Amino acid sequence: MERSSTLARKTQHKVKNGLRLAVTYLFLGLLGLVMVYPLLWMVASSFKENKGIFNSISIIPPSLSLEHYIEGWKGVGEYTFTTFFTNTFSIVIPSTVFIIVSCLLVAYGFARFEFPMKKFLFTAMMATLMLPSAVIIIPRYMLFKQFGWLDTYLPFIVPAMFAGNSFFIFQLVQFFRGIPRELDEAASIDGCGSFRTLVRILMPLCKPALVSVGLFNFIWTWNAFMDPLIYISSVKKYPLSLALRMTLDLGSAAAWNEIFAMSVLSILPPVLLFFAGQKYFIQGISTSGLKG
Repeated sequence: MERSSTLARKTQHKVKNGLRLAVTYLFLGLLGLVMVYPLLWMVASSFKENKGIFNSISIIPPSLSLEHYIEGWKGVGEYTFTTFFTNTFSIVIPSTVFIIVSCLLVAYGFARFEFPMKKFLFTAMMATLMLPSAVIIIPRYMLFKQFGWLDTYLPFIVPAMFAGNSFFIFQLVQFFRGIPRELDEAASIDGCGSFRTLVRILMPLCKPALVSVGLFNFIWTWNAFMDPLIYISSVKKYPLSLALRMTLDLGSAAAWNEIFAMSVLSILPPVLLFFAGQKYFIQGISTSGLKG
């Protein structure tokens, strides 16, 4: 009797756990569907006729014809979306590469070296994180105007060359602080200088943090709208964010299916890049150097 009652209790416990897991997965599945529904609707709308887009909430496209993608790719006037994609990559790739290199060097200096006014400079850098970006729009515009950088990509690339993002510096500093200094000392004994220690020893260990910095900067720069709107005035130099907005201003009736088609294509590069570096991205966000 005792064995049968014990088995019965274990069976009831398993059943309760199974029901609890089933309810949890069902809730998470429904929540995920609600969150991803707008994206699925946009993809489906890119295949629908313009007049039927807002008359249905279906996420099943009526057909898989690429007509709207072909027409949408023709762009605006004499400029196709080939130009706008090229412009966007011309901004995003250099700025991402430069921000990784420059922030790595600055963070290495803050984390591993002692120099005059180090604490003051680090505090001033951290204080800029509290500064709303809207406050510096006018001073930056006037400064770039004096430099003759307006209607060029220099306002996006040059600040990246000089570690123009305090958040990334702080993130890398925290990662460096989690790496034991004994590794630096061992490298020094083997004859490595400071730069060689960074390149040979610390950079491989910082790969998760560097990937997360690159992903953040790539996505933020790719999606940027306000800065390109302020600094770029020539249509031939527009990135995707401005090009998509411009297609809404050309006539009284917007070709929503073509706009959605180009929107789907515009989100593919950051999404694919995120999934490609997801493993390192999660490690860079959730950990801080070596453990143990």
